[in-house]
Amino acid sequence: MKSDAAKLGLEKAPHRSLFRALGLTDEETRRPLIGIVNSHTDIVPGHINLDKIGEAVKAGVRLAGGTPLEFHTIAVCDGIAMNHLGMKYSLGSRELIADAVEIMATAHAFDGLVLIPNCDKIVPGMLMAAARLNLPAIFVSGGPMLAGRSGQKGLTLTQVFEGVGAAAAGNITVEELGLLEECACPTCGSCAGMFTANSMNCLTEALGMGLPGNGSIPAVYSERIRLAKTAGMQIMTLVEKDIKPKDIMNESAFMNAVRLDMAIGCSTNSVLHLMAIAHEAGVSIDLNLFNEISASTPNLCRLSPAGHHHMEDLYYAGGIQALFNELDKKGLINREALTVTGKKVGENIKNAVVRDYDVIRPIDQPYSPSGGLAMLFGNLAPEGAVVKKSAVAEEMMRHKGPARVFNSEEEAVKAILNKSIFPGDVIVIRYEGPKGGPGMREMLTPTSAIAGMGLDKEVALITDGRFSGATRGASIGHVSPEAASGGLIGLIEEGDLIEIDIPGCRLQLLVDDSIIEQRKVLWTEPEPRIKKGYMKRYAQLVQSASTGAIFRD
Repeated sequence: MKSDAAKLGLEKAPHRSLFRALGLTDEETRRPLIGIVNSHTDIVPGHINLDKIGEAVKAGVRLAGGTPLEFHTIAVCDGIAMNHLGMKYSLGSRELIADAVEIMATAHAFDGLVLIPNCDKIVPGMLMAAARLNLPAIFVSGGPMLAGRSGQKGLTLTQVFEGVGAAAAGNITVEELGLLEECACPTCGSCAGMFTANSMNCLTEALGMGLPGNGSIPAVYSERIRLAKTAGMQIMTLVEKDIKPKDIMNESAFMNAVRLDMAIGCSTNSVLHLMAIAHEAGVSIDLNLFNEISASTPNLCRLSPAGHHHMEDLYYAGGIQALFNELDKKGLINREALTVTGKKVGENIKNAVVRDYDVIRPIDQPYSPSGGLAMLFGNLAPEGAVVKKSAVAEEMMRHKGPARVFNSEEEAVKAILNKSIFPGDVIVIRYEGPKGGPGMREMLTPTSAIAGMGLDKEVALITDGRFSGATRGASIGHVSPEAASGGLIGLIEEGDLIEIDIPGCRLQLLVDDSIIEQRKVLWTEPEPRIKKGYMKRYAQLVQSASTGAIFRD
């Protein structure tokens, strides 16, 4: 056992003394030591139940003959961090989480890990750490929130953000906004739509690192506690059989994950995270692969914000395993990929059938014949940009309009709420990329304000920053290279024509090359926006969004 390095032999007498100081008996110390990596906090609604998940996991580990030892990581709530300085720190927390897990697991010589995330950057950060460490590992999340209700209408946090724009436009009253605020988030859990947190938890199943049901069982259901106990027991099997993350997260697993991403319409952030996880696992994927897989993947599921269904509806429809079974009818899934169940994907899905074809469309009757995300290329994004096309209105799939240029999210929001944006405009928000932000802020506030004011079918938005999974509309993010690195987005001027062709995967600035060259000569790199602390170091190390915003080696 790996933990023998910290507990066997004459020279480890001091170590054993410290284990006794923990209250461990000799029998507990002799057993495999399992690190329980918990991101429980009192400030993140998706994480306030993780103390209970952690206790259930530890019970499962003990039932199977192991010794669980818990430690914690940080966790950022993107909703609470939204539209202020805090959002600059969200994406950067992913790398810090991966590093923290690496440090704790290596320093204490654990034999295996059970990782307990739930929200946006915690899931990919822990997956990156699992791949890097390559210790036997399994994931169990805290589960999604139930949808809120206002009469018969289902609500999520999206409606509250969009309600701000609607109230500013006079389309709803302040009292009606208050009702949305009160009803939208009724339970603990990750917000109830196919936003980034739920996207990534579903993708743990597709990657083979989470047990069936991990992505969709609601946070408040007792089934979630039973799943956590099962994960605690299953880690002992993985340790015994020496099944490691890189045995599971291979090329086949990532192909399955990208396939699911397209079929279910995950958050655009999933592209960043899958690329970063693949890098840690030693698997090469790029933006072109997403388009290639999208072309042959029917979009079978449209959960909020792309549709009116929510995570609990996906759960009742059969979850990720049922969706995989549906994709398998056309041979679109690698059935031989290994999973943490100890079985292959084909064995896991054989009895998982779709129970509601209104939520998960039949393979022959998809929402669209291609996937829910699109990677756009062109002179404005030679390294690529990302859009959640399943959440774009048909009339905005192709659009040409004048640029309205803003050098920060705050400038753009002020213009939107002041009704200075008009039908046909293409809002450009730049210097919000990984380096320039720094931290590549999510921008749910401007996109929601546009939707709330009724402009989502008439106005487009492009940025070198990124969007929340709750964003809908013609919102194109991750434009690379970013403005702070000299990308063309930094040279756009007010009124320049921009052409968007989502079906054709094109994003083009319609300005003569000679004029662009003149502008390049005048451009200067801006001063860093944060000049101390972690995010200063982050800006110095981070690479383009087209790499997954990973650090330089």
